[in-house]
Amino acid sequence: MGLLISWLTVAAGLWIADKLIPDFEVTGDWKSYAIVSAILGLLQFFLGWLLFLVLGVVSLGLGFLFAFVTRLIVSAIVLRIADALSSRLTIRGFVPAVLGAVVLAVTGGVVDLLRR
Repeated sequence: MGLLISWLTVAAGLWIADKLIPDFEVTGDWKSYAIVSAILGLLQFFLGWLLFLVLGVVSLGLGFLFAFVTRLIVSAIVLRIADALSSRLTIRGFVPAVLGAVVLAVTGGVVDLLRR
């Protein structure tokens, strides 16, 4: 059940980012949001922790100290990778990817708060 809620949360965050951020676009209907959110989930699971570790080490530990910022950068990188892998997601630039990561983080935080 938790996986389904997480999947729907990411899909909702993608929809919100699509509506709010000019250079962030998901083409298609609700199935596109579901597919892109599944791709993002898989990429975060397999690459997110590795990118976080690499950025933490490369920044000489500052990445671990400022973990929230590092997580946002990792999420933006994962969004850009998902953009490259999916024709349904178009992100024009790194700033829209970072803004999309912020929207996804806020959406996830709100859903976590509501589930308590």
